[in-house]
Amino acid sequence: MTTPAPASGRPADRPAAALAEPAERVGRGWTATLSLANGAIWVGWYGPLQILLAAQAKDLAPGSGLSKETLLAWVTGAGAGVSLVANPLFGALSDRTTGRWGRRTPWTATGAAGGALSLLLLAGARGPRTMALGWCLVQLTLNAAFAAVTAAVPDRVPRLQRGAVGGWLGAAQILGVVGGTGLATASGGIGAGYAACAGCTALGVVPYLLRPADLRLAEADRPPWSWRGFLAGFRLDLRRHPDLGWAWLTRFLINLSNALVLLYLLYYLRDRLHRPDPEQGVLVLTAVNGLTLLATVVAGGVLSDRIGRRKPFVVCSGVVMAAATAALAARATWPAAVAAAAVLGVGFGVFTSVDFALMTDVLPTALDRGRDLGLINIANALPQVAAPALAAPVVTHLGGYRGLYLTAAVIALAGAVLVGRIKGVD
Repeated sequence: MTTPAPASGRPADRPAAALAEPAERVGRGWTATLSLANGAIWVGWYGPLQILLAAQAKDLAPGSGLSKETLLAWVTGAGAGVSLVANPLFGALSDRTTGRWGRRTPWTATGAAGGALSLLLLAGARGPRTMALGWCLVQLTLNAAFAAVTAAVPDRVPRLQRGAVGGWLGAAQILGVVGGTGLATASGGIGAGYAACAGCTALGVVPYLLRPADLRLAEADRPPWSWRGFLAGFRLDLRRHPDLGWAWLTRFLINLSNALVLLYLLYYLRDRLHRPDPEQGVLVLTAVNGLTLLATVVAGGVLSDRIGRRKPFVVCSGVVMAAATAALAARATWPAAVAAAAVLGVGFGVFTSVDFALMTDVLPTALDRGRDLGLINIANALPQVAAPALAAPVVTHLGGYRGLYLTAAVIALAGAVLVGRIKGVD
């Protein structure tokens, strides 16, 4: 029996197909199934993060000697630590995977299946330790799937189509967050919520897995295995590849700016704007932000592909986000907050799609795409840790919420400026 050819028409076992720069455009079906798989992974993450973990912590905290806030912080913090390691680790392992199913597909399949089983294990947690273990397993397995899904883009998509594909992946991410939250809310209980998210995660990757075979890496092209060489690969040589470092820093700064805006939004509405129902206000602002983000995330990527440039879009995104956050600092009114949420969504939507394309354009080698993207993805997760550490002293000692949002604006502008240091991408 012959191995099926990939969607591009190349034989799946040709080494050149796995390591060469892709030239043939991918079809809508491939993009749709990859986006569906990506959205399914985000359902598995955000159903728990938005709803289920907090509800579970509330139930388990009385017998643990911890407050529900402390228990939730410990569990999510442990999971975040696992995520920071797991994404580049599984990306590197997928880079070196050989076999009839290709480099990425085995990790997408096993990661999604493992994530679904881990969610079911988490649903049965009866104490803080099993809850933390379950969530760490969810992060471990779903990061394996996510690393493989994102690495499939530079493997298969030519440079001038990556903005569009990145836009669809970004849209799927947003819908996955909303869908996961909706499933967790509507399922009628913690166990049912976890089961619904697990089922969606497992089933959502199936159409992608049923497509023609992934690109295969020949045994001759895989480097000889050694632990020393494998671990040394995670230490990037930024002197040889400075563009990767500047791209990472740009992503980190703009994500940090966005995280600073969102972190204390509830407190801003309650303490600064004195809204009578701040929780409802957060919901409205989140919906407005999500709608404008969803409206621009695909369009920005498509336009970037047509023009053939990335950096001007990142610069504009940073400037637009800085303007939105500065408006929050300058005018503490509800209409200004709504307008700022809409403008912030426009800026971050364009940034999300174009930034993904830019990151794939600066990857140093085809052999290590998965590992390098995993390291770049740390710039998404690290701001969630850095934002609270930076925001608390700013709000307390350096100007309150006005100081916080001015700080966020400056950080966004810094990201917009530093993208100019990238030389290998227009």
